[in-house]
Order: sequence, then C-alpha cells, then structure tokens
Amino acid sequence: MDIEGLGEKLVDQLVDGGVISVLPDLYYLGLPKLAALDRMAEKSASNLLAALEASKSTTLSRFVYSLGIRHVGEATAKELARHFGSLDALMDATLEQLQGVADVGPVVAQSIRTFFEQPHNREVVEQLRACGVHWDESQAAATTPRPLVGKTFVLTGALPNLTRDEAKERTESAGGKVAGSVSQKTGYVVAGAEAGSKLAKAQGLGVTIIDESELMALLGH
Repeated sequence: MDIEGLGEKLVDQLVDGGVISVLPDLYYLGLPKLAALDRMAEKSASNLLAALEASKSTTLSRFVYSLGIRHVGEATAKELARHFGSLDALMDATLEQLQGVADVGPVVAQSIRTFFEQPHNREVVEQLRACGVHWDESQAAATTPRPLVGKTFVLTGALPNLTRDEAKERTESAGGKVAGSVSQKTGYVVAGAEAGSKLAKAQGLGVTIIDESELMALLGH
C-alpha cells in the first residue's frame, strides 16, 4: 500500500526473521521489534511505524492492487474499484460480472475469482480491515462520462500545468490507458517541453501528437 520506508530488502528481512508471515502482521509491529533489526535505528523504526499508521487510510484501488492478485496491475485495480464500488461487491463478483469490467478478459477474471475463493485470502482481507485499514467507498462506482475508454496514451516531456502523475490520473479516470512506450497501438502521445525519443518514435509511426491543452479538451475540460 505504498508504505514509505518499507522496501523489498526490509520485507525480506522481516519474513526471513520470522517477524511477519502475512501482510496484516505489519500493523502489529512495535518499536522494540523494529529497532532490534540489523541496521534499523530507533528513529528509522519510529518513522516506519508512522508510515504504517498513515497507510491505513488508502483507496479501494490501492488496496486491491496491494493484495497481489495475479494479472491485476494498478490500472486494472482502478477499473475494478470504479466498476464495483466496494470490496465486498468485488469479492463476490461472478466471472461474468468481472468480464464486464473494461480490460478484464477471461484469464484476469478467473485469476480474481480464484483469489477470492481461497479462504486464506479472505481472512487476510478481514484482518487488514480489523487493523484499521480503510477507504472511502462513497465516491466509487462513478457514473461520470469516460470519454477516453479504449484509447492508449503515452506521456513525454514536461507539461506546463499538470505533473506526470496528475496527467496519468486524469487520463485513467476518463477510461484511457497510459503506457510507458510508443507503439503502433498508441492512440496519442501527449508531448510537453523537452520531449525526447518517444516523440521522435511517435512521429515516425504517424501517431497523433497532442499537447496538454488538447488532452484537456479530450477530457472534456
């Protein structure tokens, strides 16, 4: 759940040392256990505990992504959260209902269904809820227009008003996909200042190149 200070090496150390075995165990770590780890100063341990506490307030899409469901990346997690609106609805969704989500085909749907059919995984979800992990479901299952469904975008260069993350978030919220590289399947390249090789490749492939203002127009702003 994007916990600051919790890197892969530290997770391996916690697991190998028998300190944690499942994700909810993180929320029961105390200062003495963390401070006793190799190369873990008391201040670093305190900072990590604060980050763990802050991570309890998250979003449904981030929570779904953090579960590590096979084939479910960040973009798919966002689509699932938007479509179902609540974790309970997602956990109980049928294969047919799952395949009604944008970009979720038979393989991904089966992976999600298999994950939530396993009692251990449902137990982990409930343990995380019991630890205080929560999110606002009132804004999920939005019915706002999604004009970019089916379109793939690549962002390159510095945009005048939006950060890269803001542009990505707005594009994905409108149903678009944001890819990291340009291909023949790319619909638009959004180019800002000092755009590099991605812009050149887009020009070579004949991909439509737009700026920030044109992206905003596509978004309906």
